[in-house]
Amino acid sequence: MKIRIWDLPLRLFHWLLVMAVIGSFVSVKLGGNAMIWHGRFGYLVLALIAFRIVWGFVGTHHARFAQFIKSPKAILAYLKNPSETPGHSPVGAVSVLVLLGLFLAQALAGLFATDDIAFDGPLAKYVASAWVELLTSFHRWNEWVLLALVVVHVGAILYYKYAKRINLTSAMITGDKDWGDAASTAPLIQDDSKVRLKAMAILIAIAFIMYYFLR
Repeated sequence: MKIRIWDLPLRLFHWLLVMAVIGSFVSVKLGGNAMIWHGRFGYLVLALIAFRIVWGFVGTHHARFAQFIKSPKAILAYLKNPSETPGHSPVGAVSVLVLLGLFLAQALAGLFATDDIAFDGPLAKYVASAWVELLTSFHRWNEWVLLALVVVHVGAILYYKYAKRINLTSAMITGDKDWGDAASTAPLIQDDSKVRLKAMAILIAIAFIMYYFLR
């Protein structure tokens, strides 16, 4: 029996972030006029991460940080005796938090970064050149840290699919996961118009705040 795990706003966040990250990487490698798009993709990444942070407090059950962030003791217990969970596993939760934190740091650093040719972050003019240089350096090397973590993330998904026969990608597309007989005891989540309107209101608020401070 299938149960709804991921609400539509969370699924859209995930796939939009994938597209924004790919767009950011490709545009920075192209350079030149493509740097305009690199900046735009960076804004999108920042908005999406901000949304995910807020959604981690007010979203549906499995999206909330309180539901999947576990103590070190719980993580060690899971590693000793792994078991399938409806939402993020304790180890998966660590991966999610690390990626969110580093993507947030990358997007924020980009606001102060410069390529000394055609692109300056919108906030670069407000800080000393030493800070611009430092944050630009961080922005550049953190790109490769993120790339490595994304490769590990994709590798883990492939491992689950082919070694453990668990299709994590399907659940992030449809929102549903096959939970067998245990489905009757799993928490039911709302994924209706009210949830989506709340998500839209949050996104509009984030867009307004970003426009006000970064224009």
